[in-house]
Amino acid sequence: MRHPRVGVAILTMGTRPAELTALLDSVAAQETPAARVVVVGNGSPLPALPAWVTPLELPENLGIAGGRNAALDRLRAFGDVDVVVDLDDDGRLISPDVFTRLTALYAADDRLGVVGFRVADERGRTARRHVPRLRAKDPMRGGPVTTFLGGGHGLAMRMLDEIGGWPDAFFYAHEETDLAWRALDAGWKVRYEPELVLRHPWTSPTRHAVYYRMVARNRVWLAKRHLPAPLVPVYLATWTALTLARTRTPAGLRAWFAGFAEGVRTPCPPRRPMRWSTVWTMTRLGRPPIV
Repeated sequence: MRHPRVGVAILTMGTRPAELTALLDSVAAQETPAARVVVVGNGSPLPALPAWVTPLELPENLGIAGGRNAALDRLRAFGDVDVVVDLDDDGRLISPDVFTRLTALYAADDRLGVVGFRVADERGRTARRHVPRLRAKDPMRGGPVTTFLGGGHGLAMRMLDEIGGWPDAFFYAHEETDLAWRALDAGWKVRYEPELVLRHPWTSPTRHAVYYRMVARNRVWLAKRHLPAPLVPVYLATWTALTLARTRTPAGLRAWFAGFAEGVRTPCPPRRPMRWSTVWTMTRLGRPPIV
């Protein structure tokens, strides 16, 4: 079997030039070189880049989903990429064998669709929210999961050709879960591999009104788009209860419920409910699609 070829996609808003340079240095240091590297200026101009990087400046910010799709289209056009690696522009690959390990995983399993990396800070800590399973106490426990992190991951191009790319309408929030659910429903595997590490600063997501609105709207869209009808109200009731328990600010709750109402009121991307067998697969993997 031909060794899988890696294409790297990086989005930037132009606000982290030093971090972007460090990330590109870590990509260049990989013992298995990337066939292609695309850096997308998502509504912003790009700084000077190495000659081996393909620049792509978008006239407007298309969000995470739209920006990644633009990068994916450019990588697909080259015709020599088997595995797409998306990386945050303020992350860094601390080991030179990440692509070697990643391509070995894909070479060994032709139904492997998604490989999620472990995100760790400079001290090696991984936040609970960065572990893609409900039982998140041990970040070093890898294996099959039902979702993955956007900051660092690999995607099989064959899978993307079959199930489609990122959900443009989501802009940001829950786009990874949308893609993972489609992958699982099409019979592809999603794995979390903690030995593949993206170093990333220890930060908390900014809790502002737009964040709460997008999270809530896209949560509703995710349910409307993918869940069998009986599970839609269960899933949304569960997340409403969790939000009420976790959100401490009245402004955050107001924004969240405004987003929830927007998700109910507005049409979501085309509805393609998953099979009940996929629901059972996700349940066996420890995360039924009701939470």
